Parts: sequence; structure tokens; C-alpha cells
Amino acid sequence: MGSSPHALLLPYPAQGHVIPFMALAHFLVNHGFKVTFVNTEFSHARLVAALADMEQAASGRIELVSIPDGLELEDSGARSDHGKLMAGLQKAMHPCLEELIRRSGDAGDQITCMIAFQGMAWALEVAKKMGVRTAAFWPASAAVLATILSIPELIARGVIDENGNRA
Repeated sequence: MGSSPHALLLPYPAQGHVIPFMALAHFLVNHGFKVTFVNTEFSHARLVAALADMEQAASGRIELVSIPDGLELEDSGARSDHGKLMAGLQKAMHPCLEELIRRSGDAGDQITCMIAFQGMAWALEVAKKMGVRTAAFWPASAAVLATILSIPELIARGVIDENGNRA
């Protein structure tokens, strides 16, 4: 195992998620971590082109890795459908994440923790199964998270129905 902690960061593949995760990656690097930043193949090229400050990535402290999202590259419309995208991500990324974690151990640079988007709990389960510590990260405001977490209660109290309409 390397001498410094090695975090695997897995954002939801949308600009509003990737940017805060990259800020977290830089913060972790500044505190002694090595970071493997995993993104979908579709978003990877845009991320690399958008990065103005590549010095930390170039120094080897942030490794940018792309893996498939389970959707056809030409089918950009499916990436706008949250349900289709999440199903594709889970199906395609699951074995890729296992392989990535396994390879890091084989290379002597074991991933020691995974930080994933809160809505991708299945990815955290993959890491836990492989003995990697996990944390969920919510890149949006706390108010948005509180609202989302309150939806079951609002439905149970009859304030809204399952479609979000007034009950």
C-alpha cells in the first residue's frame, strides 16, 4: 500500500456534480491524498478539456479515469433521462469499479476510501464489499437534500402524491 491515503471519487456525470467533486479532489490532494477521479466516457473528454489547472493531475496526485455509463455514445437523449442513466450507470459501472479497486491493490496503491454521489449508493456497496471505506457526498445545497429527504414524509402525510402533485 502507498504511504498516503488513496480516495476514489465518483460523481454523478453532470456538470453541477463533477465541478464540486473536482474541488473536493483538489482539497484532498492538498491534504496528502492521492485521488482517482472516475467519470463516464461521455463526460470524461469534456472534463479534460475544461480543466484549466492540470498541474495536480499532471503531478500524479489526481488520476482521471473514464468508464462506460452503459448507454450508447450516440444516444445523448438517454443521458437526459435520469432513470435510464442511473440504470445504465449501475449495470455498466459495477464491474468496472470492482476491477478498478482490485487493480489498485495489485499495483500496490490500494484505494483506501470511496467518496460517491449520495444518489449512487450501489457504488458505495461495491466498495464496502471489497473492504474499502465509504462516504456519500452531496454536491448541492443542504436545502435541496433536506427537501428530497422529506419527500417520503410529505407523501405519508398526504401533502403531495407520488408524482409530486398536491394531494
